[in-house]
Amino acid sequence: MYTFQDAGGRSMTLRPEGTAPIVRAYAEHGMQTLAQPVKLWYLGPFFRQEKPQAGRHRQFWQIGAEALGSDDPAVDAELILLLQTIVYELGVRDVRLRIGSLGTPETRSAYRERLIAHLRAHEEELSEEVRGRIELNPLRAFDADDAGTRAVMSTAPVLLDGLSGEDAEHFASVRALLDAAGVEYLVDPTLVRGLDYYTRTVFEFTSAVLGAQSGVGGGGRYDLLSHQIGGPHVPGMGWAAGVERLLLAGQPAPAAAPPVDLYVAGASAPEFVLVHEARRAGLNAQVELAGRSMKGALKQANRLHARYVAWVEADGAVLRDMESGEQREIPLEEVVRDVLRGPGL
Repeated sequence: MYTFQDAGGRSMTLRPEGTAPIVRAYAEHGMQTLAQPVKLWYLGPFFRQEKPQAGRHRQFWQIGAEALGSDDPAVDAELILLLQTIVYELGVRDVRLRIGSLGTPETRSAYRERLIAHLRAHEEELSEEVRGRIELNPLRAFDADDAGTRAVMSTAPVLLDGLSGEDAEHFASVRALLDAAGVEYLVDPTLVRGLDYYTRTVFEFTSAVLGAQSGVGGGGRYDLLSHQIGGPHVPGMGWAAGVERLLLAGQPAPAAAPPVDLYVAGASAPEFVLVHEARRAGLNAQVELAGRSMKGALKQANRLHARYVAWVEADGAVLRDMESGEQREIPLEEVVRDVLRGPGL
């Protein structure tokens, strides 16, 4: 994280994520007295001091949604469906949803000891980074890119096999709701998230077009976070999605600029009236604003790929078809009608 001292000697940190601030706001503003669950969302910039990569920047934008006050599996399923809707409406390509469960701290504690024992037994085969955090967060070894570490983790015990009855039932209920909604997903027993406060359901949407850093958004349940930061015991569930990643993965092919239907070569009162009428009729109309000569105005119309050029004269207007080069004098009030009519004069 970006942590530093301000002018008053206070330790300051640029916000790295949005869930903990949302949970703190929930507690500080008495939202537990509202009808539960309380649904909140946010959009804003966040900061992490890490190596910049495609779609991963040190300053980035996130959109997120949180629901606090209910441990019902339906909350998990609804939030997953909400992010899926956003991902699909933005046209994110090659999308895959992975889901898993981290259980509760008691379940994870027992599993953690089994996993640490496995890592210690193969410590020499692990990357230096993974060796350094075996005790701190052994679950993150599943995220490692190092070939030796990945080989070790391929035979590691998985948490899903050791879920308690309640945890397993919760995860089964979430899956049943997703199945009922026709959501396609992959159960990934190695799925972990980059933050340590998650419990039970975790999930991630990825896009193959982003390469190695394929995640576009994800989240999970964090039933103990409120208490961990000094608030009441409040279950919660939420997700965050990187705006830049959504745009990169869903970026459509560049669309051609809309054609200029009518370019009006002049800026006196009658020309302004003509442009206004053309726009009210649904035409893309522009007016000459640089005081160009007629020759210059025609060149500008060509640059804009205008279909027609019109200019006002004493007894009417002249309308020029820029494709054919044909032009004729017509009453001013017939200019818009003829442009709407289409090619040919």
